[in-house]
Amino acid sequence: MENRYDTYCGLYCDACMIMAANKTDKLEDLAQKWNMPADQLKCTGCKSAVVSAFCFKCAIKSCAQEKAVEFCFQCNEYPCPKITDFNNDEDPHHSVVLKNLDILKAIGLDQWLKDQEVRWSCPGCRTRFSWYEKTCKQCGQALYNAEAEEKDILHSKLSRS
Repeated sequence: MENRYDTYCGLYCDACMIMAANKTDKLEDLAQKWNMPADQLKCTGCKSAVVSAFCFKCAIKSCAQEKAVEFCFQCNEYPCPKITDFNNDEDPHHSVVLKNLDILKAIGLDQWLKDQEVRWSCPGCRTRFSWYEKTCKQCGQALYNAEAEEKDILHSKLSRS
């Protein structure tokens, strides 16, 4: 089954540590680390038939499917409290969804996927990395991860006010 990296909400599935574990046969290791069954971590992306336990009951996904939209920005209610609350919750990798959706709308899916692939690759050696990795496993270079990006987004919002 082919992996699918776009989501309804604007996250990029290929930057997810669960997706990385699925692609690199490290699923058992991650399941053991998180003390959960490996089959609950099987995932080929949000818009695929196989999603992890963390995304299985996603309210945003259900909403988008009910409204027959591929992306939240296609909804007449965008940005709604559901996507705004998700963007502003405690998970740093969620803080980009509104920005990503706006970019996706402007440049289209194909270009956005290409840009995300570059974004989530080490600038030094091009090794793929996930949302919370701080240094590249391959070359040791510091990475601009989701936590750093969230800080920059918050700083930018504060600067504008």
